[in-house]
Amino acid sequence: MVVVGIIPARYGSSRFPGKPLASINGISMIERVYKGALEAESLDDIRVATDDVRIAKACKNFGANVEMTRPDHPTGSDRIAEAIAKISCDIVVNIQGDEPLIEGHVIDAAVNSLIQTPEAEVSTVAHVANVDDLQDPDRVKVVTNHKNLALYFSRAEIPFTRVPTEEMHKNRLQHVGLYAYRRSFLLDYVRFHPSALEKIESLEQLRILENGFNIVVARIHNWSSCPVDSPKDIVKVEKILLEKQTPYEDPRIAATLENVETP
Repeated sequence: MVVVGIIPARYGSSRFPGKPLASINGISMIERVYKGALEAESLDDIRVATDDVRIAKACKNFGANVEMTRPDHPTGSDRIAEAIAKISCDIVVNIQGDEPLIEGHVIDAAVNSLIQTPEAEVSTVAHVANVDDLQDPDRVKVVTNHKNLALYFSRAEIPFTRVPTEEMHKNRLQHVGLYAYRRSFLLDYVRFHPSALEKIESLEQLRILENGFNIVVARIHNWSSCPVDSPKDIVKVEKILLEKQTPYEDPRIAATLENVETP
């Protein structure tokens, strides 16, 4: 079973141009995503798919393999499909380039869930939603059945809590934009026409459900998603890194600290 991870990255963004190269404590977001993906035990190869020479140059500088793609792809899935068309593998993982806190075990959970669920063509991950994010349309929610197959994804709060119960919290899941596809399905999927619910919610994964295919959802514990949708999210990520007491990664800062005398 050969598994390849692809990180789609484009420079143009209406809300945050140049987002993949945005600095987070001295390290670009795309490099943080790449380093997080390197921790995954399930990946045999990792590549960045981009149409921008600035992103390609930055990625090559920190050692990533790059696949240059067309600039007119409407979604990251389409960009990945172009990149994977010339790569032999069984499973391809769409590792979102705006998840700078991604960790290897999250990717492994998606891959393992797909391998263990033959009735699904796609897998993704979710974790219990933060109460503060339930009303945020940029934080997508998902509900599943007893087999952990997705029933629906929405930018709205789902399930709606009409009668509060002790069980409700664990069923309010925030979706993490990471997908593992069976390679053959991905190449077919990008040829599907955008679906009605997909257009309403602006969520391309709904195209999969509307066409009758299954997405299995792996539940993640002890990790939370913090995607970067706008510059203000950079501040959130840097705060999380500080709270986790992440060591200084910029060698210039580290060198300065080494020369500081403690009382």
